[in-house]
Amino acid sequence: MAGCGPGPRLQECQHGCGKHLGGIISVFFRFISGNLAGDSSDSELELSTVRHQPEGLDQLQAQTKFTKKELQSLYRGFKNECPTGLVDEDTFKLIYAQFFPQGDATTYAHFLFNAFDADGNGAIHFEDFVVGLSILLRGTVHEKLKWAFNLYDINKDGYITKEEMLAIMKSIYDMMGRHTYPILREDAPAEHVERFFEKMDRNQDGVVTIEEFLEACQKDENIMSSMQLFENVI
Repeated sequence: MAGCGPGPRLQECQHGCGKHLGGIISVFFRFISGNLAGDSSDSELELSTVRHQPEGLDQLQAQTKFTKKELQSLYRGFKNECPTGLVDEDTFKLIYAQFFPQGDATTYAHFLFNAFDADGNGAIHFEDFVVGLSILLRGTVHEKLKWAFNLYDINKDGYITKEEMLAIMKSIYDMMGRHTYPILREDAPAEHVERFFEKMDRNQDGVVTIEEFLEACQKDENIMSSMQLFENVI
């Protein structure tokens, strides 16, 4: 999804929870990957800096499914792009805007920022970044789906409402822009929400719980296949 040029296919806009993860991973990986190759003196200096923080590195290795070498490479890329060591929401929005110039990614980036900002302190630190990335790249299906549920559950009350899902879907359509083919109707996000709730809201009480979400997603072959796409990205 990320970085697609004008005229993406309609079905790329009409994705479910699984395909959101692909877009998230793709943008983040492209964000840092330009700085992961090569062994320049700057890179050696950055690695040396990491080695002066062995306790933090060991802790992150225990928290994630990355090796020390992978964490060092991710840290180098993160610091090159974010010398302050953190990403605030405005910077995060600018990152996403680079990959979706044909649309407005502001609102979707806001929702995604909140999902990565696990402690709610208004900034994504390297720890937030790699823990989230580890789940998206190498987590179990259950872990990935829980992460996606947290993205959709905007107010973090443990339920996804139609209003929350509609806000997410509108933000995705805004991000994809008006260059889809065929042209999307204005009511397309609302229709997507209705289909989502028909599939997910098992007891028809107007909200989707984590249990309903997990059960429905794990029965969906398309979602399950999308969960496996990025396991060996790095």
